[in-house]
Amino acid sequence: MQRTGVAKLPLHYGKAPRWLIVRMRKLAREIVTIIVDEYGTGDFLKRLSDPFWFQALGCVLGYDWHSSGVTTVVTGVLKQAVVPEEHGVAVCGGKGKLSRQAPLEIGVAGERFGFSTDKIDALRYASKMSAKVDNTAIQAGYQLYHHAFFVAEDGRWVVIQQGMCPKDRTARRYHWLSDDVRNFVVEPHKAIVGDARRDVALDMTAKESEGCRKISVDVAKEKPRRIMRMIMSVRPAYQRSLQEWMPKKAETGWKEYPIDVLSMPRNLNWKALQQVYEFQPQNYEELLSVKGVGSATVRGLALIAELIYGEKPSWKDPVKYSFAYGGKDGVPYPVNRRAMDESIRILRRAIEEAKIGDKEKMRSLQRLRRFVPENIPH
Repeated sequence: MQRTGVAKLPLHYGKAPRWLIVRMRKLAREIVTIIVDEYGTGDFLKRLSDPFWFQALGCVLGYDWHSSGVTTVVTGVLKQAVVPEEHGVAVCGGKGKLSRQAPLEIGVAGERFGFSTDKIDALRYASKMSAKVDNTAIQAGYQLYHHAFFVAEDGRWVVIQQGMCPKDRTARRYHWLSDDVRNFVVEPHKAIVGDARRDVALDMTAKESEGCRKISVDVAKEKPRRIMRMIMSVRPAYQRSLQEWMPKKAETGWKEYPIDVLSMPRNLNWKALQQVYEFQPQNYEELLSVKGVGSATVRGLALIAELIYGEKPSWKDPVKYSFAYGGKDGVPYPVNRRAMDESIRILRRAIEEAKIGDKEKMRSLQRLRRFVPENIPH
């Protein structure tokens, strides 16, 4: 799975003014209607999973695309603008408390679309696991506070969710597309979008972590008391730090790193590990799906797998930079110009055909032109 996408997302704590939301909602409904009528719901979901197209949409709608607020505001506007009966797509979840409404809203959407109980349960599972993976299997200092689940009448879905790291005031957005998800715990993302790339980040979804995932499952199936003995053996009294075991990149400034990956977690959820022992998961996805298995447990099992059994996880930050332009050193990152041109063409056509005033069309097209980078080689 190729992960793509980048956008600078400094945290934005304000709220979009009501007058702007009203305008955004009206324009968003027109754009979605045209895209669904012209290309179908599947293509609309595919576009949402494209971080460049999503950013461009936010820009066209009139929101400041440089802040993390574009994620929450645009998905919130789409939730109001998209009508399941008209567009064949439902938007569930949202920011903060609204994210916890996703399972209930998925059920309502599923009944509206005539899905079976099993299908609705599968969609709820997809919502749950996408959030669990990005909160626990990838550890780069971000905790989710926004989860939007888009589901189409044919059962396909997209997840757009975002986490924040208050320590450096950055956000990170995750895009999932059901068509591309073969396994929830092996590089399942369509894109991971962020401003900061960590020198060290635990990524249990990387292909390189396959051996570590298997050992983590084997260890978790042991009695909790045996796991405790393993943890005690990892750090004997004479060992000053686990730093010597970690990638050399972590040696510089590791104390300032937002998550302490250089030491065994002090407080594992032993109750959850007891449940895992009784459940006896057959694979890493089943292990991760157990309630109570959180970041500390995942990291603790990964360190046991590496330090005792020699199966290293990936400590490489999975965020990718492929749509960015004008890097800090002035050298653009690689750009998929063909995909960019296609995204812009579809948005431009939707704006031109939208049933809005000429002045609003002109403003939207101007915002789109300002968003598109110049002088990018094909």
